[in-house]
Amino acid sequence: TFPLALDVGSGRGYIAQHLTKETVEKLVQVDIAENALKNAVESEIPTVSVVADEESLPFKQDTFDLAVSSLSLHWVNDLPRAFREIHQVLKPDGVFIGAMFGGDTLYELRCSLQLAELEREGGFSPHVSPFTAVSDLGHLLSRAGFNTLTVDTDEIQVNYPGLFEVMEDLQGKYILCMGESNCSWNRKPLLHRETMLAAAAIYREMYGNSDGSVPATFQIYYMIGWKFHESQARPAQRGSATVSFGDLAKIDGLLSRGKK
Repeated sequence: TFPLALDVGSGRGYIAQHLTKETVEKLVQVDIAENALKNAVESEIPTVSVVADEESLPFKQDTFDLAVSSLSLHWVNDLPRAFREIHQVLKPDGVFIGAMFGGDTLYELRCSLQLAELEREGGFSPHVSPFTAVSDLGHLLSRAGFNTLTVDTDEIQVNYPGLFEVMEDLQGKYILCMGESNCSWNRKPLLHRETMLAAAAIYREMYGNSDGSVPATFQIYYMIGWKFHESQARPAQRGSATVSFGDLAKIDGLLSRGKK
């Protein structure tokens, strides 16, 4: 049971719907988008909404027993700082459980747009927000102070009729929870019609399915990290092992001898 939990980048409170009063007694929802918090869905858990930047959490050190974050951290400008902020507000032995979009997310769309722009306009500009590589994630969490880390990846493919339907979906119903239009301040403001048509043709030619649809890949990183506490299990001192890995093949014989 976690007496006090924090939802970082909560949006409209989608995580809260999947938590129970037996697990979390009170939940603080933090998001930089005030309108999202105002339109948060109802939950059986008592919640408090706070408008704040993930990179500067307005809470005292050692406040929360649990911190969660679902599919919002790829929007953060300074991810290492956001991880440090989360670590700071957790109590010792507190845990952070998060999910964020990974580096291969929407690679079909990005590649098609880049090839089309290179061909039609002689250069390209990113039109999808940048993502973190999984090889960097564990290092960033460790630098922030988390230990006993677990990082896992998953991929989900969604099929669409074509590129235009992919972009319409991203700019429509997903805009609040994903926002995959590029947020860079110096991004190119628009794509020419000819470039868009070329990108759609490239998308279908390179990645199209046999039924005429095209896939859009969403890569998701799942992470768990703990704030240090004396009670936590630690690895044994290097060189203190009493059994060699070379003896694993003889494990049955060793166990039988031990019983005798």
